[in-house]
Amino acid sequence: MNVSIIVIGDEILIGQVIDTNSGDIARMIGPYGWKVNDVQVVGDDSTQILRATNRAFELSDIVLTTGGLGPTKDDITKSILCQYFGGELYENADVLENVKEVVAKRGLKLNTLTATQAIVPSSCKVIQNRVGTAPLMWFEKEGKVLVAMPGVPFETQQMFREAVLPMLLAKFHSNVTIEHRTLLITDWSESRLAMEISDWENSLPTYIHLAYLPKSGLIRLRLDGTHADGNFINQELDRYKNELIERFGDYILHDDDLTPPEILLHHLNRLGLTIATAESCTGGNIAHQITSIAGSSSVFMGSVVAYSNDVKHRVLGVANETLEAFGAVSIPTVEEMAQGACQVIGTDCSIVTSGIAGPGGGTPEKPVGTVCIAVKTPKGIISATHHFPGNRHRVIDRATTTAIISLIKELKNTQNHIYIN
Repeated sequence: MNVSIIVIGDEILIGQVIDTNSGDIARMIGPYGWKVNDVQVVGDDSTQILRATNRAFELSDIVLTTGGLGPTKDDITKSILCQYFGGELYENADVLENVKEVVAKRGLKLNTLTATQAIVPSSCKVIQNRVGTAPLMWFEKEGKVLVAMPGVPFETQQMFREAVLPMLLAKFHSNVTIEHRTLLITDWSESRLAMEISDWENSLPTYIHLAYLPKSGLIRLRLDGTHADGNFINQELDRYKNELIERFGDYILHDDDLTPPEILLHHLNRLGLTIATAESCTGGNIAHQITSIAGSSSVFMGSVVAYSNDVKHRVLGVANETLEAFGAVSIPTVEEMAQGACQVIGTDCSIVTSGIAGPGGGTPEKPVGTVCIAVKTPKGIISATHHFPGNRHRVIDRATTTAIISLIKELKNTQNHIYIN
């Protein structure tokens, strides 16, 4: 089943807001054999919205719109859809009650503008928005369906998953099974990896597809399988996945689609170890990545953002002699920071960074992008100097991922008994 998406809003076109809804929808419909056939981004303009709707229905039986459902004058999607599908706008009592409940839960008072969210086309089936004030609207025409959803990402994601998708699956039953297997591979470039397995990739059957998804510091290899027989495609995917595992061995960071922080937490929990971070150039980004994961408090104890040499010395115990002799961006400094972080915060492991993110601050000996990373485990400290290309954001991102992966590599093949006193 093909799906067309129309993203509505001037704020998207001018770059003030980034569209994430279309990607979220694509990921949610993929397991059912459905795919996004077309994504159009249009402004809050009646001509653009109508043109996009006509085009979408030419391409797909299911059209999903996001945005343009707010109570302000620039949100015109509701009235345009009323023109397109017929009927008239009216105040829906059930929607008004739902809006009142949502507003009350937020500790706010309902105003007259927000109350207009209860005005909907008579030609639609209303889907109550349990997490926002803009109702979702289901329209049908000549066997095809359009569902209008709010533009707020968390509202769209939750309501699509809980309400819209089940309704669509009930109407457009899918007999196709799509399954995925993912491997995370480090220390290979995308081109080198593709050359290495080109013969293997060319021999894949038509119902198996391999995708290369490079991201900072690693490559996600994803096997997609499509078949009417779910058991068959799962067995086939496992077989081809195992062939890749045998081929790449230690280069495989993990055999599931997890983020590096999630993988790190998995190993720390498995081993019963705790962790702290001491960050200079990454400015707490490593700690942020780890603590963004629910349950991280079981292993993550704390962080020191040691941006200045004074903090490196006073808080983490880096010797002034080390800083004077080698500088803040050096292997001796990050190794002492790693030791100090574990002592000060009281953990088994630590991740440390100190570098030059730019755009200024570089020297011929230590250019912008130079980052020293150290990780400590109960077995000892591992450190290395890296040179990351790109702007400040890119350097911080690469340093963060590389630092986390460095500790994962130290932990992933470790058995529990090694750390038992």
